[in-house]
Amino acid sequence: MNFESHWNKAFEKEDSQLGWFEENPAQTMQLVTSCNLEQDSRILTVGAGTTTLIDNLLDAGFQNIFANDLSTVALNKLKLRIQGTYQYDLTCIADDLTNPTKLKELKPVDLWIDRAVLHFFLKPEEQESYFNLLTTKVSQNGYALIAVFATNGAEKCCGLPLQRYSLEMLQEKLGKDFKLVDSFNYTFINPFGGERPYIYTLFKKA
Repeated sequence: MNFESHWNKAFEKEDSQLGWFEENPAQTMQLVTSCNLEQDSRILTVGAGTTTLIDNLLDAGFQNIFANDLSTVALNKLKLRIQGTYQYDLTCIADDLTNPTKLKELKPVDLWIDRAVLHFFLKPEEQESYFNLLTTKVSQNGYALIAVFATNGAEKCCGLPLQRYSLEMLQEKLGKDFKLVDSFNYTFINPFGGERPYIYTLFKKA
């Protein structure tokens, strides 16, 4: 299927009608805060969609933020909202994490944030491409913050099947260069009242 068209169509809806919409990404920000990053640190959010996380990062004083998604519809909505609210020119990168081109040219980042895109990659080669990009793009002593559906989480999202993860699975994929800093389970209640068990993890590149 054409995943770009799939996600463009999904993001034509109002944010509040999206099953993954999170008004207050407190759990993600908790882990971001624990990194003790400088405010000029380079932060990349992959699979960003129209996330309010960008707003929270700007509120926290960060000014070197990059947003990636496959959907240009999502990125255009996000960029316009951030421009209107913060007068901040957000750098948006439309690219496929499983076959990256533009992201390969991006300089290393101090923090990679993925809140819910990794679990859509089912094929081993897609996962390998994702983790190769992550391990290449996270700087020395940088961080990877990954939040995905836990092993007891939903089997589908937005009509697509999911690869669910445990902490051990993520550690294996990241390899020995990434050391666990923190992890916890969290049940996200989506806009329609559904319970969605997640695992949140923070790793540091040794």
